[in-house]
Amino acid sequence: MKTTQETILILGATGKTGRRITQRLRAADVPVRLGSRGADPAFDWEDRSTWEAVLEGIHAVYISFQPDLAVPGAVETVQAFTDQAVKSGVRKLVLLSGRGEVEAEQAERVVQNSGVDWTILRASWFFQNFSEAHFLEPILQGELALPVGNIAEPFVDVEDIAEIAVEALTKPGHSGQLYELTGPRALTFAEATAEIAHASKRDVGFVAVPPVAYRQALEQAQLPTELIELVLYLFTTVLDGRNTPVADGVQRALGRPARDFSDYVRRTAATGVWG
Repeated sequence: MKTTQETILILGATGKTGRRITQRLRAADVPVRLGSRGADPAFDWEDRSTWEAVLEGIHAVYISFQPDLAVPGAVETVQAFTDQAVKSGVRKLVLLSGRGEVEAEQAERVVQNSGVDWTILRASWFFQNFSEAHFLEPILQGELALPVGNIAEPFVDVEDIAEIAVEALTKPGHSGQLYELTGPRALTFAEATAEIAHASKRDVGFVAVPPVAYRQALEQAQLPTELIELVLYLFTTVLDGRNTPVADGVQRALGRPARDFSDYVRRTAATGVWG
């Protein structure tokens, strides 16, 4: 079909979702342009002068905002980019959004009001945070300490998100759809950590720590202040139980159940990433 012959721009092309989306599109021989600071032409959310060249000749865009739609100024930046994309002739926008974030929902409305075809992927926290990002190092050290209590989160597999994004970018049937994406069950961080410990045959524990202590630890690690504020916002506000209910977005989008956390743990443990 025609859309598969037109170039698709993947913002955040080196990230968890963008990398997988790019791989799938290339495997299907769909022309892809990478949207990242290291690409040519380069793309930088903080440098709007890079946007026009990246958008030239683009039919559809996958929008993954870094570091998160909750940061100050994110919604205004997404608005400016969306305006530029529409002006450049883009006809399809697929936005990666986050559950339970007021700012993310504001960014969703920007895309929904863009005047072009859109699909929203409103996702819960990723399985892959335990193996490709923030939580990997403490898991390898034997203890994951976070400022969250006995709150369950229906973590979602990034593989599901990528599969849905490719469908939305290349095929009809997803126009004007908001998919709320979760896994099939909610787990506490303690339960998730226990599954990883069992599969990796390692002694890995979870401990809930006060937000003040967690802030001090991040400050000692010399993380930027704005990143510290973002992390604490996500843990203390978004992870307050509001997102515990499971949603049916994966089933609606793909016609099959969402992948389960246990499946992710088994296949990830087999790679040896958890040592």
